[in-house]
Amino acid sequence: MSKKREEAKPTAEPEKPEKPEKPKVEEKPSEVKAPPEEKPPEKPPEVKKPKKRERAAKVKFYRLEGEKLKRLGQTCPRCGPGVFMADHGNRWTCGKCGYTDFKK
Repeated sequence: MSKKREEAKPTAEPEKPEKPEKPKVEEKPSEVKAPPEEKPPEKPPEVKKPKKRERAAKVKFYRLEGEKLKRLGQTCPRCGPGVFMADHGNRWTCGKCGYTDFKK
């Protein structure tokens, strides 16, 4: 068996004839050179203005009167104090339980 393997020629693609290389032609430097491209002037770095700090949303729901805090928003009758209801123009809605109270 080993003799047959040695005798068998692998099928390879036929060799392609090599193309003759073209002689490289050296470019002559031209006597007149193009002027360098002008770059646009660089802009100075922009100075960022500090952002105005907004009050926390919790501040909108409470007012400090003397030594006590007063709750400004309407609380949910089902959930109890601590859960404020959202004002939707024509109704008050609790985001926790879904209770809705329509304005008159």
